[in-house]
Amino acid sequence: MTATTDGSSGPVGAGAAAASRATDTHPAERPAASDVLEAAGRAAQRSVEHLLGRQDAQGWWKGDLETNVTMDAEDLLLRQFLGIQDARTTEAAARFIRGEQREDGTWATFYGGPGELSTTIEAYVGLRLAGDLPDDPHMARASAWIRERGGIAASRVFTRIWLALFGWWKWDDLPELPPELIFLPKWFPLNIYDFGCWARQTIVPLTVVSAKRPVRPAPFALDELHTDARLPNPPKPLAAAASWDGFFQRADKALHLYHKVAPRRLRKAAMNAAARWIIERQENDGCWGGIQPPAVYSVIALHLLGYDLQHPVMRAGLESLDRFALWREDGARMIEACQSPVWDTCLATIALADAGLPADHPALVKAADWMLAEEIVRPGDWAVRRPQLSPSGWAFEFHNDNYPDIDDTAEVILALRRVKHPDPHAVDAAVARAGGWTLGMQSRNGAWAAFDADNTSAFPNRLPFCDFGEVIDPPSADVTGHVVEMLAYEGRAQHPRTRRGVEWLLAEQEPSGAWFGRWGVNYVYGTGSVVPALTAAGLPLSHPAIRRAVRWLESVQNDDGGWGEDLRSYRGEQWIGQGASTASQTAWALLALLAAGERESKSVERGVALLAETQQADGSWDEPYFTGTGFPWDFSINYHLYRQVFPLTALGRYVHGEPFALRAGSREGG
Repeated sequence: MTATTDGSSGPVGAGAAAASRATDTHPAERPAASDVLEAAGRAAQRSVEHLLGRQDAQGWWKGDLETNVTMDAEDLLLRQFLGIQDARTTEAAARFIRGEQREDGTWATFYGGPGELSTTIEAYVGLRLAGDLPDDPHMARASAWIRERGGIAASRVFTRIWLALFGWWKWDDLPELPPELIFLPKWFPLNIYDFGCWARQTIVPLTVVSAKRPVRPAPFALDELHTDARLPNPPKPLAAAASWDGFFQRADKALHLYHKVAPRRLRKAAMNAAARWIIERQENDGCWGGIQPPAVYSVIALHLLGYDLQHPVMRAGLESLDRFALWREDGARMIEACQSPVWDTCLATIALADAGLPADHPALVKAADWMLAEEIVRPGDWAVRRPQLSPSGWAFEFHNDNYPDIDDTAEVILALRRVKHPDPHAVDAAVARAGGWTLGMQSRNGAWAAFDADNTSAFPNRLPFCDFGEVIDPPSADVTGHVVEMLAYEGRAQHPRTRRGVEWLLAEQEPSGAWFGRWGVNYVYGTGSVVPALTAAGLPLSHPAIRRAVRWLESVQNDDGGWGEDLRSYRGEQWIGQGASTASQTAWALLALLAAGERESKSVERGVALLAETQQADGSWDEPYFTGTGFPWDFSINYHLYRQVFPLTALGRYVHGEPFALRAGSREGG
């Protein structure tokens, strides 16, 4: 058995999980080969009915977006910092946090994953705020585990910032991030637009927090989380001066000195400029970027700058945070890091259409109407690098006009084209605008990223401050694949920009035959995104890249006929393509194999049979595993609708055929 760094098993362990899953699915009951098509048709019909029943009256779909308990712990810390705690919210959050604790006292960042230090520290502090005591058995187990792994001093920067707000950590022992960063010109290294949009929205308010260095009275001590209460902040050795890490560590020391001598007028001007930047990017619903972390830090920053809690900006911001809360039947309260209605709606539309729902079905028309109304028609931060580009596109969330998402835009176009809308001219006009915007967002290397073009500077990731997750937005194979697929569907398979995208994808293929998945787990997702794009763009099914991908997918198929890949594949090669079978990952593999012409293969037959036999009576699938990715490894997501839309798409294409085969040449030349 191969061991990982966290002591859990590698591929053999993953295979055991898959074997267990295979046992649970009663393979003896699997339909004969001749009956697989019939079983797939019945499963698809049940799934269609289930998905139609989940559509909102306005036309959208949205599944829960589950992450980890840091969202809930930080919500409690924010309420403590602002003095807006209430007993009902505190107890509901604590109930959820307690329910996520593992037997060893820790908290993980994904289902079945190892305990994670910073997450465990934040969960522990959140429960202390809720009244749990250090001597309580579940708390004692957590604190002992934390001490064994270095205590607070070994946690990430963001965790220590939260603790510094209450004096549990020293501001002097945190990396410095001056608000004067807002004045750096767009061509200068480390200007705010060198960061990915999610990092940019977080860093700008944190520069204000870093300059103000507030400390609220701590309601209790946290000595039990230090390895040595007398020396809570041990100094860390510097890297070699000639290395980039060494350079940035020494630059951080210089910035700490600057903090003490920064000209008051310049610093005040910088903080005012940061405040204007923050307020200008507040969405109509009061949030920032449609995601919870920037909203939290923006509220704190503005509060430190004198905005009272009744100010319209603050009031709207705090109200928006409540909309991230999901109240459960058991009284627990879970915080979503984000909400995904546009993404879920376009994927559901594609799934239903590919499963044979009539193109003019009222549910599809209503979904198209809602998506058309969500088109973004004003410039956002993306225009910094593409100032001449006409605005369009779709975001991921209900309200996020500053940051349309290239991935969402490609999939929305694919969804709109599957609907027979009563106003086809409106659809054509929106698709033309969005298609032009998407083409213009291509990066210099020929590929597409999620939010920005050419957001590839190597410097932001090297800052001592940036020790958690991705802070830049380079192009990825999965987004590029979706864009290429959309462009081919629009008759632009031979467009020079499409061909450059295809060339980039071919160059990015791993020696194994797989593609890396940036926004989904992991190589199964990347491969499931790219193969349908390449075949749609005209690559012959016999192309070596397609055959290598097929061989890789067949090589990692589980004994039960499904596919699964553990999030640990982002860190350990032994996990690549290894994990318990899931509905969404099985569907991704099937989408690739079907696009590659493997409909009659045993691999496809076995995968389809698994989806049919693991479907629940109500037409849904169960999937506790996290198959979505915010930041590879560091921030994982369980999209609760993935387990519904992707299996239905795969079953629909198995039963009804590939959408490109049905439309071959119908839009070519556009």
